[in-house]
Amino acid sequence: MLIKKRFVLNRIISPAMGLADFVRFTAGLGLSKIELRNDLPGKREVKDIIDGLKPADVRMLTQGEGVSIISINALQQFNLLSSMKDRIEELKRMLELASAVDCPAVVLCPNNEKGDIRTPNRKYADTVEALAEYGPLFAEYGIAGYVEPLGFGTSSLASLPAAVQAIKASGYGCYRTVFDTFHHYIGPDNAAVFGMDGLGASYEIPYTGLVHISGVEGPVSPERFLDEHRILIGPKDRMGNKELIGRLDRLGYQGFFSFEPFSAAVQHMQAHKLAQAVEESLQYIGAR
Repeated sequence: MLIKKRFVLNRIISPAMGLADFVRFTAGLGLSKIELRNDLPGKREVKDIIDGLKPADVRMLTQGEGVSIISINALQQFNLLSSMKDRIEELKRMLELASAVDCPAVVLCPNNEKGDIRTPNRKYADTVEALAEYGPLFAEYGIAGYVEPLGFGTSSLASLPAAVQAIKASGYGCYRTVFDTFHHYIGPDNAAVFGMDGLGASYEIPYTGLVHISGVEGPVSPERFLDEHRILIGPKDRMGNKELIGRLDRLGYQGFFSFEPFSAAVQHMQAHKLAQAVEESLQYIGAR
């Protein structure tokens, strides 16, 4: 059932809003989950993820408002072995913070650069090796790793079934996927991953740890879709988010759907207008 409490606000929806205000804003909408980020403007250090606050103060803030943090987004280029040493050190800092603020997961994003000349087989093998390398750290902290395929043509991991396969091959049970509806739409996967072609599903819904949702409107062609086109979901959405969200729910996904719009048109909204826009999107989706 698509109850309102299953919907989450990712901080990218209002990157200029301070964390304390963001937590209160979320609670004011009747929602209870947020995602933190390590890539907000001017905030690149791990300590900046919580705006320089002490973890104990963040816990007091969230508990006081009835809001919890469900993930930190994200360890970038996680499957680029040439920078593995730096990635491991960054991951350690992120896991330490996640543990300190009672956050159960860290998102992992693959390398997404035009200059990546690795073959598809090498990219997959490096993804498996990276997950195997990180596995003991996630296990030590008791925190999950959410692997997020990116659908861009430059991405080194674009497919959800491939992500699940890599997770299995890593040998660690601490991993799940992020099903991003935008990246699913522009990437190599299609309805067949759900078994819609009559041949059985290639994507296993139970591996879904989180779903990121955003809409795209306007005349831009799908091959030109960029993060900046991602807005809140409404009746003019071209990607069929409402139907896809309902399908995931019917197929047994019981987790959270996180609003992740990157468009400046959303990010620069005044708080009261943003609140109204989120409410309208929830109503359109059918969340009660």
